[in-house]
Amino acid sequence: MSNSRPTGTVASLWSALDDYEQHLRHVVGRSENTIRAYRRDLHSALEGLERIDEFDLDRARDVLGWAVDNGASRASLSRLASSMRGFGAFLAHRGFVQANPVAALKAPKPQRTLPRVLRADQASDMLDDLRPEEASAKSENKPVTIRDWAMVELLYATGIRVSELTGCDVDDVDFFNNLLRVTGKGNKTRVVPFGATVVTALQQWLAVRDEIAQATSALFVGVRGKRIDPRQVRTVVNRVTQAGPGPRLSPHGLRHSAATAILEGGADLRVVQELLGHANMSTTQIYTHVGTERLKAVFNQAHPRA
Repeated sequence: MSNSRPTGTVASLWSALDDYEQHLRHVVGRSENTIRAYRRDLHSALEGLERIDEFDLDRARDVLGWAVDNGASRASLSRLASSMRGFGAFLAHRGFVQANPVAALKAPKPQRTLPRVLRADQASDMLDDLRPEEASAKSENKPVTIRDWAMVELLYATGIRVSELTGCDVDDVDFFNNLLRVTGKGNKTRVVPFGATVVTALQQWLAVRDEIAQATSALFVGVRGKRIDPRQVRTVVNRVTQAGPGPRLSPHGLRHSAATAILEGGADLRVVQELLGHANMSTTQIYTHVGTERLKAVFNQAHPRA
């Protein structure tokens, strides 16, 4: 097939997927069931993207993270990773990109484990450095600086998904009860609590929000004044965590960091399940290992045969 189509457009992104489907069918010889499964996987992976160059390793890792968070089986996760690597290789082979952007994507290990997380002290240092009185010296764009601080504070404090953050409206914030209403997977609505630091961050952001917001009810907006999109939030979180004392994380990594902090603070899995909006406890159980050392300490103190 010709490589003369313009790259970097929505049309070329989806036409490349159509070409890949034909490649799987006629060149590789995959079954129709496999092709349908791969196409479902790639529709999920590409959803919301506008250009081929937006399909990169960070995006692919986020997609795997979302699948884990939604309770996908290990077999499904392995197929998802394989479908994204295969599509990346196809894009490179056909000249859409110079090299496979997701070649380094690893299939999940047989035992599901958490990605890297921020320790509580690392998160505290990172968030303190984001506060306007610290960050204002580094940025002339005060509303955006405050917005970024408020977004990261909220993500870490609540563990909400990036899609839930971007879907929030101003009216979803209840300052009287310190609650945030979010709409999660399957269009299910829940409320999550937040603390005094988030109150401060959100109030400071709302005080300057109208300087860039353009006729929208969205809680967080981009520099053009419209509802911020998940990719912009991922960029902010990647940048902020990379500059901090801990590992470079995606918003999904902040979600895991929040869950880990809650568990290590003494909460049980049922509480974490409710806060994160997991439909199944089996999804939440991937966090059980984070409290192993705390459980050992409690056992050693409390059990008569310890």
